[in-house]
Parts: sequence; C-alpha cells; structure tokens
Amino acid sequence: MSRKVAVVTGGNKGIGLAVVRGLCRRFDGDVFLTARDAARGEAAVEQLRQLGLNVKFHQLDICSDESLNVFKKYLEENYNGLDVLVNNAAIAFKIKDSTPFAVQAKETIYTNYTRLAATCRALFPLLRPHARVVNLSSSSGHLSRIPGEQIRAQLSSPSLTEEALTELIQSFVRAAEEGTHFKKGWSDSAYEVSKNGVSALTFIQQREFDKDPQQDIVVNAVHPGWVRTDMSSHSGPLTPEQGAEAPLFCALLPPNVSAPRGAYIWWDKQIVDWTGSTIPPPQSNKS
Repeated sequence: MSRKVAVVTGGNKGIGLAVVRGLCRRFDGDVFLTARDAARGEAAVEQLRQLGLNVKFHQLDICSDESLNVFKKYLEENYNGLDVLVNNAAIAFKIKDSTPFAVQAKETIYTNYTRLAATCRALFPLLRPHARVVNLSSSSGHLSRIPGEQIRAQLSSPSLTEEALTELIQSFVRAAEEGTHFKKGWSDSAYEVSKNGVSALTFIQQREFDKDPQQDIVVNAVHPGWVRTDMSSHSGPLTPEQGAEAPLFCALLPPNVSAPRGAYIWWDKQIVDWTGSTIPPPQSNKS
C-alpha cells in the first residue's frame, strides 16, 4: 500500500509554512511543502529540518499548467494518490497599491480563484478514499461582503455549477475593466470577490464528492483569522501557528466525520453560516 501524502501549496512562509509544520508533527505520512520559487521553498524546508521535522519539497507554481502536470505525474508515480490537499497559495494587493483596479481584479481572480480551481481539477483525480481538502478562504470570503442581492443569490444557489460560478466570477473582472463592478453589485475589493469564489467553489466541490459518499472525501473552506504575515503587512493579533490551527483541524478530520463537510470554518474551528447577514469578529488573540 502506498504511503500517505499531504500537499500544501504556497508553503514556504506564513500560514502555509505553519500548516506544513503542523502536518509534519501530526500527519502519519509524507508532507510536501510546495512553492513557486524553488530556492525559497528549499530554504523553508531546511529551516523545518533543523527543527527535526521530516518534510519534502517539490516546486509547484499553481499558475502554470506545466508545473501542475509535472507535480501530478510525480505524485502518481511515487504515491499513486493524494490524501491531504491544502490550497493556501494566494495573493493580495495592499490597500495603498496604485495598480489600476482592473489589473488588480484580473490578477487577484486569476491567482486566488481560477488557478486554485485548476489545481483542484489537476489533483482531485488522485484523491484517495477519506481524503481531506482545505481551501483557504477568509473573513473576506463571507457572502455578506458582496453588496448585490442578485449576485449573492447566484453565488449561494444550491444548483450552482463550477462552470456557472467561473462565468459569474469572470463577469466581475469584465465589470472591473469597465469600471461598473460596484454599480452591478460587486464588492470594491478584488480580494473579497476572489475569496467568495473560493468559498462558493468549496460547496460545489463537496456536493460533487457527496455523489459517492463511500469515498468519504471532505472539503472545507477556512478563514484562518487575522494573522501576522507578509500578506497582512504583519498586522493582526494571531501568529501563523494560531492561523494554521483551523486548516490543520480540517486537514486531519477523522474518517466518516459527519461535520464539518463542505462548510465555512472560522479561525476557532466553528462552523459559520456563510449566507448569514452577520459574521463573528474576524480575529482574536485568544487561542
């Protein structure tokens, strides 16, 4: 029987690195830290090995089909499957960034939504029974962040397909290019739209997995909290280790767990109503 394997995208720093560290300590199998930049990835792996942790590295640029295919082939040939996938890689423009909003919208949606979906399409065929998938969302990925009632209804429809979701998210990019996105009911934050896309995609994916319940494959969307990382300009009360706790909880769910399955998980591991009009505070300094 092939050895179990876990993969974390964007794992060379921040929450991703903390998730890798936690999996090395708690997961019974091989753990792959993946990163776009091989030098930075190898440096992060060396740091973990100095802590006595057994971790492996593979270069992976989720924005490259070639890179995804190379990694998929590697997993097929060496493990013949995949047991844990943590989709962590993402970008966020700073609030004061002068990049035109249309460019921010295009690049943010492409990396955070389009290429996360592409990563799933590439690697999902490798998922073994009882596999666990964690999609890093955000408090920004709560449905209440989208002003337009009609768009919220579309995003939360139980019959929404991945194809329809992708077209809907791409309509935001087109509206941003036209300068009409807010008028049409979208958020004025490309990051919020991208993470709502990730949340909605998660629910679609679980509905597909549930068509074969015996496989017991579970995917959840997780808000890790307001964490001190490069993305947050090192603001926020939570450490990366605290931000990794909810993703690790979902990555290590036991077989045949009843909940959470296809849920929106808060930093404190609680299930939050994604469609609710109010949400809990996005962060806390309490562990």
